[in-house]
Amino acid sequence: MGERHHDRTMSPENHSFRTVRASSAARALNLIGDRWTLLVLYAAFRGVNRFDGFVAQTGMARSLLTDRLARLEAAGVLEKRLYQERPARHGYHLTEKGRGLFDAALMILRWEERRSGEPAQRVIHKPCGCVLKTEMACKACGGVVSAREVTVAPEPGAGFDPAPPPRAQRRSIAEGEGRGDPAVERAVAVLGDRWTSYLAAAAFYGLRRFGDFQAELNVASNILSDRLGRLVSLGVLEKVRYQERPERWEYRLTGVGRELFPLIVALMAWGDRWLAGPEGPPEVLTHAPCGQRLEAVVICAACGGTVGPETTAVAEAG
Repeated sequence: MGERHHDRTMSPENHSFRTVRASSAARALNLIGDRWTLLVLYAAFRGVNRFDGFVAQTGMARSLLTDRLARLEAAGVLEKRLYQERPARHGYHLTEKGRGLFDAALMILRWEERRSGEPAQRVIHKPCGCVLKTEMACKACGGVVSAREVTVAPEPGAGFDPAPPPRAQRRSIAEGEGRGDPAVERAVAVLGDRWTSYLAAAAFYGLRRFGDFQAELNVASNILSDRLGRLVSLGVLEKVRYQERPERWEYRLTGVGRELFPLIVALMAWGDRWLAGPEGPPEVLTHAPCGQRLEAVVICAACGGTVGPETTAVAEAG
């Protein structure tokens, strides 16, 4: 993705330390970019809607699940519905806002499939009957979307957002917690921590060097070093020496890392719709091959048809 075009008077150095550049993807990740929240949402898209079902699917402690369900309800992503009166029992169902994350969920599965070579989850595209393999396409021209063919520029909503406060919980990407589905564990490792996901997104803006990441994100150097190392270990970034004396390194997206781009686009689109202020989205994407503002759609690679909750079904096991 091309570098952002912006006036240097809008750089983070001219704002307080506790601000980050406004981004719809970052706003989305502030809301859902937590390991446990992602696992709850993944379970919800698989049809889970009752408390014990979420516990069984995710392995979460009941107190932790209660907290994440309450957060998602407060954010309007889930709604609580009574299904038993005595004693009162409630289910948790995706709202329209929650269902809007379906494209992002598909792009997580797509990334895992591209990384491993195997379908992360057997989903059937009902119109053609094929096991679903997705692509993200430009609605205007039908071309497949790739990071190298998309540019970004500021919109009226550009500016800076307050940096999210530190989380009270210890870092939620610790190894070995819970029973997360192996099909999405690596994606959860990238997205389930704020700084890791911010770094992955910043890499698509052309940032490569430690100082540039630090200036863009206002992140402490020890946190930045840790998260860059994590992204290298996950195969999203590669560490490349660009200067010998003194030794200097930069961090470049790998092929696996570039495959995350459709997910970033899906999160941006969702954030544009649901999280933008009255001034509108902070950024606009343009699809260079056709020159049109990018409106991305998820399509079936087999038949080219559009993909949505109503056109898909999880394949039966066996």
